[in-house]
Amino acid sequence: MRMIGFIGLGHMGTPMVKNLIKNNYSVKVFDIVDEAIQRLLPLGAQAAHSASAIAKEADVVITMLQTGEQVKQTCLGDNGLFAHFKRSKSLYLDCSSIDVKSSRELHEQAKAASIAMLDAPVSGGVAAAEAGTLTFMVGGEEPHLEWAFPFLAAMGKKVIHAGPAGSGVVAKICNNMILGISMIAVSESFLLGERLGLDPKKLFDIVSNASGQCWSLTQYCPYPSILPNVPSSHDYQPGFSAKMMLKDLELSQDAANLANTITKLGKEATLLYKKFVDTGNAEVDFSGIIRML
Repeated sequence: MRMIGFIGLGHMGTPMVKNLIKNNYSVKVFDIVDEAIQRLLPLGAQAAHSASAIAKEADVVITMLQTGEQVKQTCLGDNGLFAHFKRSKSLYLDCSSIDVKSSRELHEQAKAASIAMLDAPVSGGVAAAEAGTLTFMVGGEEPHLEWAFPFLAAMGKKVIHAGPAGSGVVAKICNNMILGISMIAVSESFLLGERLGLDPKKLFDIVSNASGQCWSLTQYCPYPSILPNVPSSHDYQPGFSAKMMLKDLELSQDAANLANTITKLGKEATLLYKKFVDTGNAEVDFSGIIRML
């Protein structure tokens, strides 16, 4: 049985590790927060004292971190993963949502060190991570994906090869730009309908079966008391926090600048979420922006 190393045990990483363990993988874990490590030990995870220690022992290493800088600090340098991997036998999967430039740089560094790497960010949020139904958007070489597929399938229901190095990150950024824009659009529509006297439940029933239907409406409705198991019906406790949506929207604007592309709605959504976060809502679910609007 291959040893899997997992670094980053936050809201997403912890349930991903649990699903690897459920699928009978041996998992060694590391996080800068020791409490996060300790929670997984009774379930069968093994503790590591550093990222480099994981690299020395694991055949496959997965990172689930927050920023490109964090991932680079974990991977590069004398104490990083890349300096300690078992070269010919190692596979590195970065499931973090980071900027395109950092992801491509990491691929270049991995290739120079003869390390197989994939960028494999996820969609689905905490609920999908817990259920093992994440969607993985994967960038990198197809043979590496074939190697990684069993591990990804243990944590998700769909694995899609987006293209060459960095393509998974690009896909995630584009997806979440759509998500942020559509959540604002759905929120504004409910507010408009309500103020014109339309029952919000009626609006939901109609639009769910009409051309305006989208995931932000049918699976994550921001108007409270319409869908039972979404943050809007539980005082907007996250799911997916507003600060994380802002991070991804800011990545979309960094990517737009990199590609010399104007994304007017993406820019406006970024500004609105920045205002929402800056007014004390960083830890509120991103669907809670309806309250500000």
